[in-house]
Amino acid sequence: MISWKALGAALALALAAPLVAQEPAAEPVVVGETYTVPSAVLGSERRIAVRLPAEYAADGEARFPVVFMLDGGPAQDFPHIAGIAQSREMNYSFAPFILVGIESVNRRHELAPPVADPKPYEESLRATPGGSGKFRRFLAEELLPFVEGRYRTDGRTALMGESLAALFVIETLLETPGLFDDYIAISPSLWWEEMKYGKTAADYFARFPAGDRRLYLATANEGDWHREGTERLVDALRAHAPGDLGWTFVDAGDSETHGTLYHPMALDAFRALYGTPSREYKSYPLIGGPEVGERTPEEQARYDTECTRENSRPTTPGATARGRERLYYECLLYDLGPTPREGTLGR
Repeated sequence: MISWKALGAALALALAAPLVAQEPAAEPVVVGETYTVPSAVLGSERRIAVRLPAEYAADGEARFPVVFMLDGGPAQDFPHIAGIAQSREMNYSFAPFILVGIESVNRRHELAPPVADPKPYEESLRATPGGSGKFRRFLAEELLPFVEGRYRTDGRTALMGESLAALFVIETLLETPGLFDDYIAISPSLWWEEMKYGKTAADYFARFPAGDRRLYLATANEGDWHREGTERLVDALRAHAPGDLGWTFVDAGDSETHGTLYHPMALDAFRALYGTPSREYKSYPLIGGPEVGERTPEEQARYDTECTRENSRPTTPGATARGRERLYYECLLYDLGPTPREGTLGR
């Protein structure tokens, strides 16, 4: 038999008890995907991380260049460089590309060129250098074909690294220039072997094969042979670089250190190599611009023109601000970021 008194007491107690808030379910923020690639060359497996641009899913026929990033494991440099790649989907200052991060396991061995005497390197770096040739074979024979077979690539590739990884980039450019199309070397450790690669770069350039290649080179407030080795490379580029090697050198020594250089220069490199055109539009009166009426025939012709790198006017945001009225709706290719100290690579 139901005790209505007991039931009422239980109900009153339930209503008086505080409600326990249910924890919301967490959802991961996904920045890419990872694969474990078997390597006969390395004799082990190697993990890679891949970020696809938003346009990859939006257009099933589109093809994209690939940027291969050294030290690019999920717990290494991949997440923050992937964030820079994602930023273009907000500001459209460079073209979309596929980012492939390659995990380093023993970077001071596998990314390091051979040396005459390993002992001082072993004592200082606690690793035996000289694995760069084998690692390059892994890239050429296994990783590049893996990526090309799995993704819609357009045939243009870049190799990117910082510090010791940037030394690997420079060594790859000099030793096997045809392996990649673009080379991004941020603060390369050109002190290596008493500035060997800066001293001998001219000899390499003398036997370069023909081909459309580009080099983005940047350095920070470096000292000793690190800086001098870079300057020797720049000297060789200035005097002996092949005509079909476009290059640019950004000297950030007054504003960046070795530890702070990578992120701003990665963004600058993407803009320099993959910069996209934009237009200058009229501001609305609400923020102090002119009345936006009908376009003149000249303005309409500009507006109707599809902007490409080839038909865009190279300029800077500052120059545009000083002549905005003459440039409404014109195709513009902005040189964004720090001003290169020298080079032949047009932006």
